Amino acid sequence: MAKKSAWTAVGLLGAAAAALAWAARDVPRAMGARPDERRVAPSPQWRDGKFHNRVPARTITQPAGSMLGSFLRDRERRKPRLPIPLVASTGATSTGLHITWYGHSSALVEISGDRVLFDPVWSDRCSPSHLVGPRRLHEPPVELHELPALSAIVISHDHYDHLDLPTIRELSRTSSAPFVVPLGVGAHFARWGIPAERVIELDWDESITVAGLTLTATEARHFSGRGLNRDETLWASWVVKGHGRSVFYTGDSGYFDGYAEIGAAYGPFDVTLMQIGAYGDGWPDIHMTPEDAVRAHHAVRGNLMIPLHWGTFVLAFHDWSEPADRLWSEAKAEGVTLAVPRPGERVDVDAPPAVDGWWQSIA
Repeated sequence: MAKKSAWTAVGLLGAAAAALAWAARDVPRAMGARPDERRVAPSPQWRDGKFHNRVPARTITQPAGSMLGSFLRDRERRKPRLPIPLVASTGATSTGLHITWYGHSSALVEISGDRVLFDPVWSDRCSPSHLVGPRRLHEPPVELHELPALSAIVISHDHYDHLDLPTIRELSRTSSAPFVVPLGVGAHFARWGIPAERVIELDWDESITVAGLTLTATEARHFSGRGLNRDETLWASWVVKGHGRSVFYTGDSGYFDGYAEIGAAYGPFDVTLMQIGAYGDGWPDIHMTPEDAVRAHHAVRGNLMIPLHWGTFVLAFHDWSEPADRLWSEAKAEGVTLAVPRPGERVDVDAPPAVDGWWQSIA
């Protein structure tokens, strides 16, 4: 009987190992590929085998032991008590300027019928594996196939919470829109079998016109990497212009003086989409606090401000609702016009809804 039990245990372990191997089969592919140095080396941002910020940025300054302690404390406060309300909006009109936030940094910009989808992440986890990694706190408000026809799909950088292999695969199948990405990120798309003619790589201050819109990659203060190697692909913020309207999208970035230069060169902006969450004392240079985001909004000469990069994944140690609370307070103090949509809610930039504090009742 003992021998039979031992063989059963061995069989179960073998089955578990096989299941784990099957589940992990896409991890190397999800990690992407290194770019051809001949393609990226001409960039002014490239030297010594890596891309560099113009303003140096530290990625992690907090000791590992301190970070572990922060991770273990108050974990329940990093998630809402109640379900996050969703709005199933897919876009409809062909006039005006509208923004739809789908959660985290995924957003749709609609300008007079031309549409740009930023940093789409529809997977359950922002990770190379569907077994581990930060998990969504809410479902995507709409399915990918429910999105309206897209003019372009734009990526800010290659971190997993901004560039998601399953989502890219599905969009390559359901949409004919080109993928517009920072320099070097095209190597990941090539690894994933996306035709080269569908991928447009840009360096900072380079532009491409797609349909009726001009997309310009602009400076950001961040870093990149999907594995052990860092900064082999570029990161960017983005400017969208067309039909007499203008939009600024931060991607991920710490605050820096380049925002004023972006505002002088490309502003003013009808609306800014600003990263406000996942900040921390241990990485002060690569993500903005809500107060930093308001400063950046002023610096680029924005009108309406809509926050991104909060509410969907737990990526830092602050309370779930803290970014929105601090943003609302700072916006009122600084006279900034603000809209804080629910995931999936479509905002008319010319008639934005009043901020109602919806997140406070579920925090």
